[in-house]
Amino acid sequence: MSKKTMLIKNANIVNEGTIFNGDILIEGEYIKEISSSISAKSADVHVFDAEGKYVLPGAIDDQVHFREPGLTHKANIETESKAAIAGGITSFIEMPNTNPQSTTIEKLEEKFDIAAKTSSANYSFMFGGTNDNLDEILKVDEKNVAGLKLFLGSSTGNMLVDDLDVLEKIFKSTNMVISLHCEDEATIKKNFKEHLDKYGDDIPVKYHPVIRSEEACYLSSSKAIELAKKTGARIHVFHLSTAKETSLFSNKIPLKDKKITSEVCVHHLWFTDQDYEEKGTFIKWNPAVKSQKDKDGLWDALLDDRIDVIATDHAPHTLEEKQNVYTKAPSGGPLVQHALPAMLEMHHKGKISIEKVVEKMCHNPAILFQVEKRGYVKEGYFADLVLVDLNNPWTVNKDNILYKCGWSPFEGATFKSRITHTFVNGSLAYKNFKFYDVNAAKRLTFNR
Repeated sequence: MSKKTMLIKNANIVNEGTIFNGDILIEGEYIKEISSSISAKSADVHVFDAEGKYVLPGAIDDQVHFREPGLTHKANIETESKAAIAGGITSFIEMPNTNPQSTTIEKLEEKFDIAAKTSSANYSFMFGGTNDNLDEILKVDEKNVAGLKLFLGSSTGNMLVDDLDVLEKIFKSTNMVISLHCEDEATIKKNFKEHLDKYGDDIPVKYHPVIRSEEACYLSSSKAIELAKKTGARIHVFHLSTAKETSLFSNKIPLKDKKITSEVCVHHLWFTDQDYEEKGTFIKWNPAVKSQKDKDGLWDALLDDRIDVIATDHAPHTLEEKQNVYTKAPSGGPLVQHALPAMLEMHHKGKISIEKVVEKMCHNPAILFQVEKRGYVKEGYFADLVLVDLNNPWTVNKDNILYKCGWSPFEGATFKSRITHTFVNGSLAYKNFKFYDVNAAKRLTFNR
């Protein structure tokens, strides 16, 4: 059977800091040619007119929780990967704190097997570190696994790595990117006890950023960076939430040469502590959404390249779970369907260029994790492409939310930009709230 061939005409292609009008020839899974004008060489080429829409590389989300196995009442790989491609995210890296946890090679491969059968987006998984699984960490094949995830605060099960000797050994023993959740557990416990003694279980949610404070974040991040400098480890600090932490990171060298990198999530760029009154526990995340000053500091660091990546930390819980009182309402929320539209909304507000959105959501995750042949609109690369209409407003509501949990912190928000088509490995997987070829996804590989 011959490879399917598709020609996308009249597209505003966004890639590597430029936007240019041109055509893209896709042959099979790959981009064959990009040029200002390409003509179809035969009748069996499917010609698709982009009508001047923007064509972006598919986004790569380096931090999601898709809840499978073990927590599938909240979400699963099938439902959330569909929501992801509807949001222009064509590849994801999922976290190890499922049930059972991905802290052995056997459990990790079980997740890869599930994704091979059910994922609509390209996939990889992080291996989880604990205080006592160094032997398993050393068995991980770094060409086929995204990286290592360590919780230095706010973990589930036995995944809190709080033994400093173990942490140093892990830092010294792997070449993989070590992704970190940095919040100081002792500081949080002390703050939590003070508020629990005062309010009982029904702590007003506005105190969440007081409990999970700037101090807790900075203390943990700065210690991790100090250890990374001592050991030469390659670390990536997830979901920065404070302006203070941004001073720990540098923009002096290119991303590919950095040993210490960072990420910011969409919710920390969008919400502030002023939103707790309206949104309540629906914007309860760890680390917490903090002040306007923190949000401004995160934007500054993102735009001057101290922060390298925009991600989601997509972490769905059921509506029922989120509506509990503070101490019983879990932290986290679903974001993959709305992250790119939200960032494009920030473009409309003059906050960020489309080229910069693409850099932070597509190019940089590919560079940072050395993802093979993805994250760019380039000849020879996989045809993971997203078509965006920048002027086609839509409002987030229950009828168009695709997460299994059925809610979104963005409910009621109107986005000017609409993702109209998503191609995964050259196949049309999504078009205007309908799914098509959702079996084209592949396991990510890494050029290491």
